Amino acid sequence: MTLASGLLIVAAGFSGALGVGLSAAAAHITGGNLTTAAQFLLFHAPGLLALSALIAAGAVHPTLAQIAGYVLILGLILFCGDLSRRAFAGVALFPRAAPAGGILLMLGWVLVAVSALPRLRG
Repeated sequence: MTLASGLLIVAAGFSGALGVGLSAAAAHITGGNLTTAAQFLLFHAPGLLALSALIAAGAVHPTLAQIAGYVLILGLILFCGDLSRRAFAGVALFPRAAPAGGILLMLGWVLVAVSALPRLRG
């Protein structure tokens, strides 16, 4: 992997983490839980596909990237599941499920960025 492509992966990871944080803030400020949940699922689907392709291409550390993917999936389940249940049933999945999911999503994206760092050195 070249330095340029590795830096792009790192930037994508941090961009994803910041996007999650800003989207969560926007949902709290303007509402729109179901829209936010739908967008998160739609935006993360290609990200997970790309992560799988990066693993297959050897562009990222495979174990770190797999962990990142699983953390992203768990974050999506908690975050989108909670927002969807609130929208349809008026009750939370469980207390603090959405914030926990959002934190996992941000952590997952940071792990994507970190998974590219070992490849930049080697």
